[in-house]
Amino acid sequence: MKGYFQLSIMATENKSAYYSVEIEPKFKLSCEFLPSDKGMEERSFHILLKESFRCWAEQVTGMDPDTPRTLLFCDGNGRLIALFESGSLIESGTSFDFLERELGREPAAAEAVLMTKVRAPLVPVECARNGIVAMIGLLTSDEELPSSWFHAISLSFVPHLKWNLEKQLAAVTAIEKQQLEIETKKRDLLYQAAEKLHSLIDVESILTELIARLRALFPAASIDLLLSQDNHSSSIPVKPLNFMRVEEDICTRSFMEGREIVAHGSVGFIKEAALPLVGNQGVYGVIHFSVIAGEIPSSDIQMLSALARTAGTAFENAKLYEQSNVLVSELRLINEITKRLNQSLQLNEIFNFASTELIKIFDADFCCILQLDRECGKLVVQATNLPALVNESFSPDYGFSGIVVETKEALIISDYWSNPKVQSKLMEKSKSRSLIASPIIVNGDVVGVVLVTHQLPSFFSYENYKLLQVLSSHIGLAIANASLHNEVKRMVITDNLTGLYERHYLDEQVNLHQKKDFCGSLIVVDIDNFKSVNDTFGHQIGDKILIQVSAIIRTCIRDTDIAARWGGEELAIYLPQVSRDQSVRIAERIRSRVVNETEPEVTVSCGLSDWHWQDDKISVESLFYRSDMALYKAKHEGKNQIKFG
Repeated sequence: MKGYFQLSIMATENKSAYYSVEIEPKFKLSCEFLPSDKGMEERSFHILLKESFRCWAEQVTGMDPDTPRTLLFCDGNGRLIALFESGSLIESGTSFDFLERELGREPAAAEAVLMTKVRAPLVPVECARNGIVAMIGLLTSDEELPSSWFHAISLSFVPHLKWNLEKQLAAVTAIEKQQLEIETKKRDLLYQAAEKLHSLIDVESILTELIARLRALFPAASIDLLLSQDNHSSSIPVKPLNFMRVEEDICTRSFMEGREIVAHGSVGFIKEAALPLVGNQGVYGVIHFSVIAGEIPSSDIQMLSALARTAGTAFENAKLYEQSNVLVSELRLINEITKRLNQSLQLNEIFNFASTELIKIFDADFCCILQLDRECGKLVVQATNLPALVNESFSPDYGFSGIVVETKEALIISDYWSNPKVQSKLMEKSKSRSLIASPIIVNGDVVGVVLVTHQLPSFFSYENYKLLQVLSSHIGLAIANASLHNEVKRMVITDNLTGLYERHYLDEQVNLHQKKDFCGSLIVVDIDNFKSVNDTFGHQIGDKILIQVSAIIRTCIRDTDIAARWGGEELAIYLPQVSRDQSVRIAERIRSRVVNETEPEVTVSCGLSDWHWQDDKISVESLFYRSDMALYKAKHEGKNQIKFG
């Protein structure tokens, strides 16, 4: 059975001519391979077939050079791809004047020649799985078609095809092997980099190692690091992220979106890339990778992205480790500070210790601790290393301390001198630019303010700001404990009715003063006819009289003098380093004011005694005994008078 294909050839005058082509379906050349074997693309296989045809045609025509022949090469559908004539391969789309020469015609009869039917035997080349992939044939005008001869020599085409196939597959294998070696080397480098990065626990070491690895892998590239957190290292080229023009900046977009963003150059290559440092808890920065001269393969982006992700995880782990160390150090510091604060129950010692320690902890230049005095309604400086503020007091709404008192919130100032809207004597006198401040809160109320400053701008970090709040709360607890202790102590040594000291405290203080002073005086005061006052007006009025007399005594003596309730209606006053004459004047002042200022009016009698270091040793008991005898004498001689014993 014979079949026919229609062979279409473009003529010199761009007109199509058609030739009848005879095909022998029973005779086929079979090849056991696929066009897609070994990763070979269809286009590469087409080139392989054409190259095999050229080699085969050269061999066939060389066997009998005196016999001119034109060999055809068609695709699987019989469309002409190329011709081999006179030792040259002529591809479709070029001039086919050789047909005229083959038929012995003149160029003027080109159109008539092209319309002539020419017999051409074609032998299919079939692949096992893809069917007919090409056809080879002989173009002739002979009446007797030498098909048997052509069928015989066409068998030699398969060896040429297999030889070219093996050659191309060898080249492909070499390329694939080279690419495999490159990829293996890249994977090894990536593994080494990941292993190295994960072995480091220091943030700066991780970033330094990352930059070094990238520069070693891509020496021709420009590499920058952009971080979302503060970094004070001068050895690492860190740039800030630009959040003003997000759409135009691929680094900011990469940070915001958490994915790599590339700027492509030619096909399969890139010029610029932004790779985020991504951890499990967030994005920490971006690697900006750009090539000034040339490009890099897009496949390298995978390695860069993997390295960036590895660095992001290592960075996060190092940050967490760093933060855990900071927290441990802070806890130890807080524990130590709390323990030392609670060792003292004296407020002035607590304030001075806290001020000194805060300067050390924050490496600050100045510290000032103020306490809110409820009685006078002012913030009083209790401790500071700035002499200009010693013994100063301020209104509760003054300066930064006033802001802290009002808001009950901590405060941080990066640069006071860039915009000094708030008046601050501390900042002006100390010439400071950085400030952190925190309230001292006890039971929900602000009892003071801590101010810490430095003369450099932006000196304190957010961690310093948070730590000061914690330390301020512990300072507040120490103040509360000391205040509570002092209050309990005051209640133990103070008479609830009169507000004067108890007798046992007076005894202790007189004994102490006798050991260190050179002299002293004791006044015992008794309200005359006090029983009659109680009987006439009642005990409430009697208590009122006791309170009035006690208040008069407190206003007539110094802060260093000690007034106590001796017992019942008797009161006692010890005057350290006061002579007899001075004590008489003080007693007279008390007596006269009691007569004029009490309601109902009462009088008092006073008994005085004194001691001097040159005298024989006088005990506390003997001193009180002499004052008591003098009081008895004043009572016996008419009351409302002063006697000295």
